[in-house]
Amino acid sequence: MSTMTGLKATRDRDAARVPVLGLTVLYDASCSLCTFLRDWLSKQPQLVPLRLVSAGSEQARALFPALDHRATLDEITVVGDGGQVYRGAAAWVVCLWALREHRPLAHRLSTPAGARLAKGAMLAAAKWRSAHAQQGWGGGAYRRGDGWVYEPAVGWTYQPPGCDSGSCSTR
Repeated sequence: MSTMTGLKATRDRDAARVPVLGLTVLYDASCSLCTFLRDWLSKQPQLVPLRLVSAGSEQARALFPALDHRATLDEITVVGDGGQVYRGAAAWVVCLWALREHRPLAHRLSTPAGARLAKGAMLAAAKWRSAHAQQGWGGGAYRRGDGWVYEPAVGWTYQPPGCDSGSCSTR
């Protein structure tokens, strides 16, 4: 996979004429659904290289200083190497478009009927994220800093921090 240049999201190379040569996918690293999809995307054969970057991270802020990074944590955001910014359902469709085996699906989802289906899928994902974040597990609660570790073979496991200092948290 080739690397993309660090063009700012505000610069537009005339997206109507210039092909997209690479995409940066900004995802919520604290969301289990988002990280699952990140892992899935990274394993797919790509026609257009995808760079997967944690939304709101130092790397994301350095690459795209003009973006509203708070908003990138609320919904998937994809930035094209020509300055194109895609959010929500359009971002997911452009991700599928970048994948060799899913480009035909992306073309179907870009029709008026397909766009309604893509929007419905994104709304369902947002509802799932919201419900799991409120329950205190899944979308927003498993944090590595709190002792949770994700291993693809077994899923999330908890490894409590040590009490070497003699003052352990009782959370």
